[in-house]
Amino acid sequence: MLLAGKKALIFGVANDRSIAYAIAKIFKDNGAAVAFNYVNDAIQKRVEPISQELGGEFIFPCDVTKDDEITKAAELVAQKWEGVDILVHSVAFANREDLAGRYVETSRAGFALALDVSCYSLVALCKAFEPQMSEGGSVMALSYYGAEKVIPNYNVMGVAKAALEASVRYLSVDMGARGVRVNAISAGPLKTLASSGISGMKQIFKHVEERAPLKRNVTQEDAAGLALFLGSEFSTCITGETIYVDAGYNIMGM
Repeated sequence: MLLAGKKALIFGVANDRSIAYAIAKIFKDNGAAVAFNYVNDAIQKRVEPISQELGGEFIFPCDVTKDDEITKAAELVAQKWEGVDILVHSVAFANREDLAGRYVETSRAGFALALDVSCYSLVALCKAFEPQMSEGGSVMALSYYGAEKVIPNYNVMGVAKAALEASVRYLSVDMGARGVRVNAISAGPLKTLASSGISGMKQIFKHVEERAPLKRNVTQEDAAGLALFLGSEFSTCITGETIYVDAGYNIMGM
């Protein structure tokens, strides 16, 4: 039980195919208490049965684009728990039209939205929950290789993920003063609700399987295993890193 007695907040569970779901499950299986946010009534209807299935302690409203809701969420969690050990940021969004065509055609509003939801939300959550994070706590965000290299039809989301990974490095310095670690998990392409909005995913899956050293695509459980490590005592001296779990694809040149 690597996480026995630890308390983990999971932001961004969409359904039982999401990385956040797999992370919450492996956390619970390893002794952690888990709680989930939801954005609106529609998402609440999805999150409630997931929380019940995984034995979540509570769910709470929190739209990460609204500072007042983040503040209220932090206050509610403080009432429920004496401290938070792990915070998982699995939140990203961009308009569909900004994921297709040419990046140069990204709208100003679309750029601002993608960066706000996918990157600044991590900063805002760290600020709000920092007082509750325990010594040796762990914050982890979900990223993707499109932050580093050009991926077809990823466009503004790649820029948002690059900003997210840079934020992880800066936040690791700020949070490190209290012994809190901040890292990013860069998972290979996965069949999730988020990836369904990106055209050409079938070709990407085939390409990775053919060229990755391990000759396979990754699963949600693969990413969750890395999250378990980052939440455990075995990673107490790792912070500010973007760690790949992609069957080795990121090391390849040609």
